[in-house]
Amino acid sequence: MPPEHAADGDKPLVLLAQPLFLNLAAALEGRYRFVLAGEADAATAAEARVLLVPGLVPVPAELIDRFPALELVAATSVGLDHVDLAACRRRPGLAVTNAGAAFSVDTADYAVGLVVAVLRRVAAAEAHLRRGAWATEGKYPLTSKVSGKRVGILGLGSIGALVARRLAAFGCRIAYSSRAPKPWCPYEFHPTARALAAASDVLVLSCALTEETRRVVDRGVMEALGAGGVLVNVGRGGLVDEPELVRCLREGVIGGAGLDVYEDEPEVPPELLAMDNVVLSGHRAVLTAESLRGVADLVAGNLEAFFAGRPLLSPVTLSTL
Repeated sequence: MPPEHAADGDKPLVLLAQPLFLNLAAALEGRYRFVLAGEADAATAAEARVLLVPGLVPVPAELIDRFPALELVAATSVGLDHVDLAACRRRPGLAVTNAGAAFSVDTADYAVGLVVAVLRRVAAAEAHLRRGAWATEGKYPLTSKVSGKRVGILGLGSIGALVARRLAAFGCRIAYSSRAPKPWCPYEFHPTARALAAASDVLVLSCALTEETRRVVDRGVMEALGAGGVLVNVGRGGLVDEPELVRCLREGVIGGAGLDVYEDEPEVPPELLAMDNVVLSGHRAVLTAESLRGVADLVAGNLEAFFAGRPLLSPVTLSTL
């Protein structure tokens, strides 16, 4: 580990794609010499071996190509759709790390919360009470139970597998779609998102956003999910054809949605705001005090391992993305 009180010039150089978040800055304090990538002079650009990417700031090929000695792109997110992975693949010896499983538990918990909130109309029932309608209009209308629902999970990675285990405990019947069947998995496999939706009452999205999965949930998938079906997205907004989602909700093609992510964040389609069968949150599924501490520790561990010549803690296999 770099000495805590070493002079700045003696500390390893780490480029930043954007300024550090407070918790990450605290975890890395005193260990490295940080320079914003956009402010790096020629000498710094030639020296830099590590680019740290806090949050979801875009990392295009042009940025990667500015640093000829770059050996590590360290992301603080699980998804890497904001990083030009093709540019990373073209660079021999360039490694990429992500948040690994640091966010998985909290995201899975949140996904289950959204399933419950949409099916039981928790937010709409609370709004009914808060505006005094219980006394003037009577009880909120009946909703649909969670237990026993057929749940399809698109992307059975670390998050999807945890969602499956949690909802299986509700007595839900679990199925999934992924790149290929998983031999260890006890759940029913469907080869396409449309086939999975047709066999599901609830469709949970927890896969990575790639060119293959961009807008994988289109109108056809939502029609297959059906009028009583619920869509929950804790993956990326780009997994869904958002204009079609709005139309399908308005027309009753699907029954409801729980959305934590959007195609053009922080913008949210205004039509969704007035729909009481939709539960909305602003990319909060990953964020707890505990998960942020875990990510900060993981990033610190990856940087320490890199500069010590040890194996990285959460390397990404670029050939599979």
